[in-house]
Amino acid sequence: MFSKACEYAIKATIYIAQQSHQERRANVKEVAKAVNAPEAFTAKILQQLCRENIVESIRGKQGGFIFPVERQKQINIFDVVQLIDGDGIFTNCGLGLHKCSSENPCPVHDDFKEVRNGLVAMVQKYSFYDLAIKTETGLVWLK
Repeated sequence: MFSKACEYAIKATIYIAQQSHQERRANVKEVAKAVNAPEAFTAKILQQLCRENIVESIRGKQGGFIFPVERQKQINIFDVVQLIDGDGIFTNCGLGLHKCSSENPCPVHDDFKEVRNGLVAMVQKYSFYDLAIKTETGLVWLK
């Protein structure tokens, strides 16, 4: 449903949130391994997340990426999806038709509208703090 870049970004952000809860900084190599992504690709994704002030990068020997807890509570999956993939998944036609609208609906318009609305609700529901806590308690996994 999401692009590979977006999937990696979501998982990387959760991983960095988890590490931040333990007052640890995660480097690119560690994040890439944790989310099973190529290191160079992970570095580009993390740069985007830093530019948009989702995660922070600290340079130097003791450096790495952090995600302050207060910010984790404010940022949700929706924010990362919009940053990486844009809002097309929330607005585009389910069949990929360009002229689909309420006035000119495709054959699955009404059904897909419900799916889109459900997806929007789900990605806005969970902050990265919520997701990090769920994975830390062992209720869910990133792999």
